[in-house]
Amino acid sequence: MSLNLHPMVNVAVKAARAAGSLINRAALDIESVRVSQKKANDFVTEVDQAAEAVIIETLLQAYPGHGILAEESGNQHGARDSEFVWIIDPLDGTTNFIHGLPTYCVSIALAVRGKVEQAVVYDPTRNDLFTATKGRGAFLNDRRLRVSKRTQLKESLVSTGFPYREGDDFDQYLVMMGEVMRRTAGLRRPGAAALDLAYVAAGYTDAFFEKGLQPWDVAAGSLLVTEAGGLVGNFSGESDFLDQQECMAGNPRVYGQLVGVLGKYSKFASAGDKAAVRQSTLTMRPAAKQEADAPADTDAAPETDAAPL
Repeated sequence: MSLNLHPMVNVAVKAARAAGSLINRAALDIESVRVSQKKANDFVTEVDQAAEAVIIETLLQAYPGHGILAEESGNQHGARDSEFVWIIDPLDGTTNFIHGLPTYCVSIALAVRGKVEQAVVYDPTRNDLFTATKGRGAFLNDRRLRVSKRTQLKESLVSTGFPYREGDDFDQYLVMMGEVMRRTAGLRRPGAAALDLAYVAAGYTDAFFEKGLQPWDVAAGSLLVTEAGGLVGNFSGESDFLDQQECMAGNPRVYGQLVGVLGKYSKFASAGDKAAVRQSTLTMRPAAKQEADAPADTDAAPETDAAPL
């Protein structure tokens, strides 16, 4: 079957494949790739920058009047006042890439007046191309995508992302993950949010949640999910999530149940829910801190052999 892709998606596919070729070539010799650190545990490579440059060049050649919002260069390129803005993550999963773990992708979305209407997520390691146009469905290569049909959270496989930046509330995330783990068939952390969302759209996983994400992490993947029949929002279940740094997605039944679990961890939760979450976090923190801070018992008597029988 040959897909009749929207012209703007065709251009984005061309850009994503060009970036993917750069990434695949670099992956053949990871040790020679120059890596720098934007913040603690937040890396960028020369490959990110080269891939972003080729994507921007391809898009602006076709649509010189469009705006650009890219992970590495922000809105330095393109028109500043356009209603059409391309949202780009040239290499989502950089940490995986620099360690040779083949779970990363190129993510390109087009927002029109703030609403995502076109999406491409390309996995160059598997040559998997996810595409979506608003109102036309989502596809993996030539196959139409639908979210999973599971109806119970307890039967579901859920993906997430762990906090890794200085200042992230690790303890609260541990409490939150513990709640999800007790209620599901499994929790996974692949390390590339755009692929996580694409996999929800494909039905490989039943839901996804993560805090601290930027628009370029979730823009393309979110359209894949909704065009595959799923739901995307913040932890409270509200659909206006793109700039809120919290994202949850899933098939409709599992999504609704996950709101009941994660809603109290949302920045939009009630004061009572936020207080309960703080208390849960404080309850677990002293025990972990006490164990970590406990000095070694250097004065303990040495073990002796047991008395002979």
